[in-house]
Amino acid sequence: MLPENTILKTIDPLMTGELLAILSDMGHGDEIVLVDANFPAARAAQRLVRLPGIGIDCAAEAILSLFPLDDFVAAPAAVMACPNGRPEIFDDFDRLLAAAEGKPVTVAQIDRFDFYDRAEQAYAVVATGERRHYANLILKKGVLRA
Repeated sequence: MLPENTILKTIDPLMTGELLAILSDMGHGDEIVLVDANFPAARAAQRLVRLPGIGIDCAAEAILSLFPLDDFVAAPAAVMACPNGRPEIFDDFDRLLAAAEGKPVTVAQIDRFDFYDRAEQAYAVVATGERRHYANLILKKGVLRA
């Protein structure tokens, strides 16, 4: 079931009014965190958007269709490092980021507790219904280029 929102041309239907307002209000360098169903989102979030039942790949694609990544930093995206190797979801993130930016995007891998700390400092957290483990992604907002 899709979230309720006004039907707008070229806007992904996952983009609720609340989420659109958050993306619009964010400034250069602010971060938004997309998290899986296991992440303690309510505890970490300053602003929380819930997309229950929605996979993180769908949420990321919708957000990245509108969200410029910061090209002033080496890694405008970050994931929670997995101690047991590289999860398949990281390949999905790489593909989605590259498609949105038109080029490969450097993604930092950060320790679980550092990820939690960074999520608590983020502008907003989007809690998805994603069940795959380590499906957590931080995006740093960039600037629009002319």
